Amino acid sequence: MTDFREIGRRLSNWGRWDRDGERDERGTTNFLTPERIVAAAGSVRTGKVFDLGIPFGPGGPQPAGMRMNPVLLMAETGDDQDFGAMHFADDYVFMPLQAASQWDALAHVYYDDQLYNGFPASSITPHGAKRCSIDKQAKGIAGRGVLIDIARHRGVPWLDAGEVITPDELDAAVSAQGTQIRPGDVVAVRTGWRTKFVQDGDREAFMSAEPGLGLACCEWLHDHEISAVCSDNWAIEVLPGESDALLAVHMVLIRDLGMTLGEMLDLDELADDCAADGRYDYFFCAPPIKFRRAVGSPINPLAIK
Repeated sequence: MTDFREIGRRLSNWGRWDRDGERDERGTTNFLTPERIVAAAGSVRTGKVFDLGIPFGPGGPQPAGMRMNPVLLMAETGDDQDFGAMHFADDYVFMPLQAASQWDALAHVYYDDQLYNGFPASSITPHGAKRCSIDKQAKGIAGRGVLIDIARHRGVPWLDAGEVITPDELDAAVSAQGTQIRPGDVVAVRTGWRTKFVQDGDREAFMSAEPGLGLACCEWLHDHEISAVCSDNWAIEVLPGESDALLAVHMVLIRDLGMTLGEMLDLDELADDCAADGRYDYFFCAPPIKFRRAVGSPINPLAIK
């Protein structure tokens, strides 16, 4: 089996963005420089907006277990109120922060008692993550986005569970699309796994395994200086994985590279449009909600072409 620790040591970004004695807590989103964000605005040509978020509600993909689908609770409906002509409705949501389309913070996954950039695992407390929490990305994750449609490249509606995406396949799909990968890009990899769930509604199958990136793709993401990676599956990586360790790609990307992961995006409408006009780049914008000390955040990501 592949040694994920060796890959992590070789690709580590620890210390890369430390400045003036301050240890970095943002990781690869540092690649989203002002100049690159300005350049990304050039991807907006038609004004088409694509909503890449999946709905937050009872029809979501979470089966019973560690996480659950969001529950909407009405506090007020307007009934039995005495405010003259005015009536109002109010509501609450009860949910895990990673129940649907979401970012993984850099405090979400670690190994050997260290988070990204060497912060101790003890900085995660019952009161939240004191280091590398999602609010460190508060200025938003926005820039040039690129879709890599692996399912369409293979000519299938979706990849099967356990199918590994390799760096060579990423390169082949990018070449076939006529796309150029640039430093700072937010890459979205479409496997079709969300498409399958929409068709069959099988939560257990969706969450039990999936197609996705193999460990070798960590080096591809590192070498291309990708700022963040997203997918339409729930863990970015192939499951079952290629290592004895669970979620080895998570451990390398989050803990060693400092890469924020976007999971469970709906890429289908965007993919159809990209195939129709032959243009797979767009302006991507997906700010997290500033939950203080949280290790993840729900998002409604947008692609604007």
